[in-house]
Amino acid sequence: MRISGGKARGIPLRVTKSSLLRPATEANRERLFSSLHHKIQESKVLDLFAGSGSYGLEALSRGAKSVHFVENNRKIYKDLKYNFEQVQKSANLSTSAASFSSWDAIDFLKKKQDSYDFIFLDPPYPDFPKIGEKIFDFIYTNGLVHENSWLIHEGPIEAKSDFKQWEKIKVLGKEKKGSPSFRIFSPHFST
Repeated sequence: MRISGGKARGIPLRVTKSSLLRPATEANRERLFSSLHHKIQESKVLDLFAGSGSYGLEALSRGAKSVHFVENNRKIYKDLKYNFEQVQKSANLSTSAASFSSWDAIDFLKKKQDSYDFIFLDPPYPDFPKIGEKIFDFIYTNGLVHENSWLIHEGPIEAKSDFKQWEKIKVLGKEKKGSPSFRIFSPHFST
């Protein structure tokens, strides 16, 4: 698995062999980031359930200002930090371009954080029905988004995709059961 575009294009990522990890393919990331175009430039990004860090690292390679990675598995977290070091060298990034939390994503979201321009949400598919509503709610109510933020959820096409206070603005991917798709949401703030 490699970075698919930007300054670190072609840099291989270390991926821990684990049933907990389902890394996004290069082709899927290329398709997603092509649809984001220049919007990723100078953006502030949150990569939840970061795993190998492929989404956040791809964003940094393509010009994001900073990424905060959240991953609670120790072995996966170690590889994530290694992957950042490789991308950092290749793209000539400052160490401050990334920050890391070795926390459970729900615990991380319970605390009020900064707001982000993009949030990549890629939880384990079997866990999403139990935690999806909670995640969308915490992100919204704890101020992790602003009116121009986008939340990008990777999940199977049959996963729930209607959440209070959120508008689904785009779907990328196959309309086939079990296939990954990207749903792009924006928060809907009351006026």
